[in-house]
Amino acid sequence: MPTSDLACVELRSYFVRHRNCLLVRGHFTDLYMDYYLHLMQHGIQHLEQLDTMLKEALAAMALHMGSRPHDERCAWTINVHDPLLNLFVTGGGYPKGQVTGRIFTDDVKDMGKSLIIAQTSRPNMQPRQSMIEFTGSDVLSAVEQFYTQSEQRPTRFFRMPDEDFVQISAEPDADLEWLKGLSEADIPKLDEAEQLSLLETRGYTFDCGCTVDRMFPMLSRLPKDDLDYIFEDGHADITCPRCGAKYKAPRELFEQWFAAQQKA
Repeated sequence: MPTSDLACVELRSYFVRHRNCLLVRGHFTDLYMDYYLHLMQHGIQHLEQLDTMLKEALAAMALHMGSRPHDERCAWTINVHDPLLNLFVTGGGYPKGQVTGRIFTDDVKDMGKSLIIAQTSRPNMQPRQSMIEFTGSDVLSAVEQFYTQSEQRPTRFFRMPDEDFVQISAEPDADLEWLKGLSEADIPKLDEAEQLSLLETRGYTFDCGCTVDRMFPMLSRLPKDDLDYIFEDGHADITCPRCGAKYKAPRELFEQWFAAQQKA
């Protein structure tokens, strides 16, 4: 699907005055529609439970990126012990941000515990990686635990009706008792009960940006015998590791690309 046709979810960030907290919220229905169109286009099917977990991981990533510096990129691998699977989600980009992700259920290593492995990068800075252990299989709870352990910043996530999601994070000198005591019933009334100052609005789409030729560097690292096997039928079946998109790459197209790289 052309990027120009993708729906953009609007994320609004607010400073909660007198509580010293940052609130980010968004309505994800249109982004989820593009996610489902992506699944249909590439013949991907998920069990309902796993589908919900990935959707919530995408929402959490978008909200997380909505509170981060504009030039930051982030990727989470959420290794769930039960059910055994990996959720991969990533996000970044400005002024128009993107999030994407996929589910891995085959050949997933059982670590005997659940983990989040986070990788963060910014231009001209060393990439950062952190890993934390979490309990349970609820994705939003897992990300809350990631914030507490890795970011050292208490954070709450709320799933609201009609695919609305809210993230509220502690800033320095935050009212932690207020943050800890918030319930789902409090969220719709926050505009009336608290003084919210709009800080910024950002847009995010479900978009990986992958194309068939962007898969070629993976193939170029393989030995010739492996390439001959992969291209046995004249084309290679390639799956994007970030979003699960499936491509049929003609060998002629790959060889043209490879020859151009050799001349560069």
